[in-house]
Amino acid sequence: MSNPSLPGNFGGVIDLGALAKPAITPDNLVGTVISQQTLIGEIIPASHKKVVLVLCWSPRSEQFSVLMDTMAAFHKADTSAEGESAWDIATLNVDAEPQLAKALQVQSVPVVIAIIQEQVVPLFESVPPVDQIRLVIDKVLDIAKERGVGNGPVEGVLPEEIIEPEEEEAMAAMEAGNFEAARDAFKKWVARKPTEQIAKIGLAQTELLIRIKGLDPIHTLQAANANPLDIEAAKKAADIEISQGLNQSAFVRLIGSIKATSGDQRKELRDHLIQLFDLVDPSDPDLIKARGMLASALY
Repeated sequence: MSNPSLPGNFGGVIDLGALAKPAITPDNLVGTVISQQTLIGEIIPASHKKVVLVLCWSPRSEQFSVLMDTMAAFHKADTSAEGESAWDIATLNVDAEPQLAKALQVQSVPVVIAIIQEQVVPLFESVPPVDQIRLVIDKVLDIAKERGVGNGPVEGVLPEEIIEPEEEEAMAAMEAGNFEAARDAFKKWVARKPTEQIAKIGLAQTELLIRIKGLDPIHTLQAANANPLDIEAAKKAADIEISQGLNQSAFVRLIGSIKATSGDQRKELRDHLIQLFDLVDPSDPDLIKARGMLASALY
């Protein structure tokens, strides 16, 4: 798996988080709060001068607060008396900005990623021991220095990155706004490497983007609510809800439809629900609960 780069036309992609729940801001957040505007206007330009370490978090995770305090302490320690920091720090609420989380390929929270010259480098998940966090930060600064970013000591050699041909094709298609071509590229990647998780997630994401393209979120949800037995309306509404980070609503909606149907219709709804499962963090409590509810509905 290679390190993804930010799409060149990032500011023009579909805003899946436009109708997301209001952001919850904990008291201990430090650094830049990432939104589409700050990513384009601040984080991307800054990544050419300094390493930007991004803590991706969710109000659903109880661990992020501990990790935030640790990262903030290291950032303060790496800042000179004149206020010059060795690296920048930012935070991303994945529930409030689901589109950005998908673009950065965030699969679980809390997780810390580095952005160096617009390229995303996954670092660590959960809350590692403090000494390990320190070692990772130092190593990232070494790597960045090799690229001419920042003033950290040069100790390591940047490993050559391997970009899968289908990944390169998919990213180029995404940058061009051609989600169909991106989907086809991810399909080829999955066919060649069936166990490649990034390829599977990319395929699921592009298929979702294709399905919701042109849908009006409000009208789509109203239509499904007005006719609960319309399975096509239910599938479209669930897609909209997943794109907005409303995972529980999407799961409950489809499981309700599964209970009310049988035969081919039930199978169609089940298959669609499983596709949506692939877009959610496996540790998400809503997903875990939904899997149990699905099993009860089917058996």
